[in-house]
Amino acid sequence: MARSKGDAHRQSSKKPYNERTDLEKLQSQWTKLSGLHGRDEPSAAIVRCATAAEIAANYAVRTEWGKKTQFDAAIIDQFLRWANGLPLKVERLYVPVFFATPGTSPKARALIRSAGKINKVRNAVVHQGSFSSNDEAEAVIAEARAFINMIVGLSIDGFDIDAQASQTKTAAPAEATPA
Repeated sequence: MARSKGDAHRQSSKKPYNERTDLEKLQSQWTKLSGLHGRDEPSAAIVRCATAAEIAANYAVRTEWGKKTQFDAAIIDQFLRWANGLPLKVERLYVPVFFATPGTSPKARALIRSAGKINKVRNAVVHQGSFSSNDEAEAVIAEARAFINMIVGLSIDGFDIDAQASQTKTAAPAEATPA
């Protein structure tokens, strides 16, 4: 089946998803989330924002473990698979490596609490088949935005997922030529 001319630009202007960095994947997820939320698909938007939060956690774990351990990327990826889910990645992999005193750090506690909130709503949609309202989706998206900005912002000063996603949209190359 031939591709329509209308989406030819997409294939030539994008890197395959699996070849993107964590930050590029994060931006793609956040952009997709905005579209889902705008089309009044709150349950799908919740799943997408939870995915973005987990990718942000992956980025943070890879960054900090790369700085503070001698494990290679393959071992770190194994740990990320082992700590399946956002709360475990934050609680078991990120917080102990990043914070000197995780039990007394307000940011560590905030990250753990936020990951739990996002995951609870995501799991209700994915594992229990719950349908979400727009208000619930907006609350989870706001929580995910704060979580992403905090966890990535600990490595990249002033990180803002909304600014990154809109910057990516406006910087998309227009390489396609009409057929």
